[in-house]
Amino acid sequence: MNEINFPLIANCPGTLASGFSSYSNACLKEMFNGKTVSHILHYQEFSFGEKENTKFHETQKRVSVSGVQEKFSLLLDKKQIRLINDAETGTYILKTVPDKIKNALFMPANEHLTMQIAQQVFDIETASNCLIFFAKGEPAFLIKRFDFTSSNKKLAMEDMASVLGKTPQTHGSDYKYNGHYLEIFEALKKIIPAYKIESLKLFKLLVFNYLFSNGDAHLKNFSILETALGDYRLSPAYDLLNSRIHIDDFDFALEDGLLPKNISKGKVKNHFLVLADLAGISSKNATEILLFMCSNSEKVEKLIGNSFLSEKLKRNYLQAYQSRLKKLMKE
Repeated sequence: MNEINFPLIANCPGTLASGFSSYSNACLKEMFNGKTVSHILHYQEFSFGEKENTKFHETQKRVSVSGVQEKFSLLLDKKQIRLINDAETGTYILKTVPDKIKNALFMPANEHLTMQIAQQVFDIETASNCLIFFAKGEPAFLIKRFDFTSSNKKLAMEDMASVLGKTPQTHGSDYKYNGHYLEIFEALKKIIPAYKIESLKLFKLLVFNYLFSNGDAHLKNFSILETALGDYRLSPAYDLLNSRIHIDDFDFALEDGLLPKNISKGKVKNHFLVLADLAGISSKNATEILLFMCSNSEKVEKLIGNSFLSEKLKRNYLQAYQSRLKKLMKE
């Protein structure tokens, strides 16, 4: 990777609120328990510095690699975010700039913006997150793990590929893209006591993924999480981004889309309404969610404008959103 100029910080790298040269108090409270943590990692650039590169690759084995991005496990040590050592458990995940992908340098900003829109504009529960920067300016995406309690107890978590029994052995190398989204609802109905509530959350998330061109929302990007009562609920959302900025993909990640192919007819709005009906979501609730998801475009535009994407990618991101919004609003 070429030399990177350190980005000018005029907005909070967490909330994207204007007028901050580092993390806002709201971000510090959510991400770091109120501690004053710097938005600059004390490590050199991921693509530079042999010592730091070696350290990162030694640590990589502790967290699986998903797709093209490498992930590393970190923890908060006093007021500093650092890599874990042996026998330590990380409570943060760092996703670095990937190699060999279009607009790679802006993937952290893309995911950060998309997660912030989901949380701030559409009230979708997401993993707490922010941007953070290596010492030479390379951005990375930092996520606070949600599968630990405040007392550091590990909560059980299982992704939907596992829940549905889909593995490379049973469904081939593209197993996580196999099937349709109705299968997720059918599985949740069997294992989640509060299905009526959780199904609405999942439906809203699927509409969001369509609106924001997240064509990589495969089965491993949906999970169930243990509750304090010992049962399960839908986990906070994670891995949300406009995948079109980086790869040529489809409207939906799963091969069959929202529904089995034999009942997928008409405009995309009709697909969502049929999905809701088959998932046991009332027409009233489905319509209310669709109307809500088609609102608040001014808030979306503001966050896009405050994001750390390049000016060109801000325009691309906004245009993609507006195009999907127009399609979804068609009768």
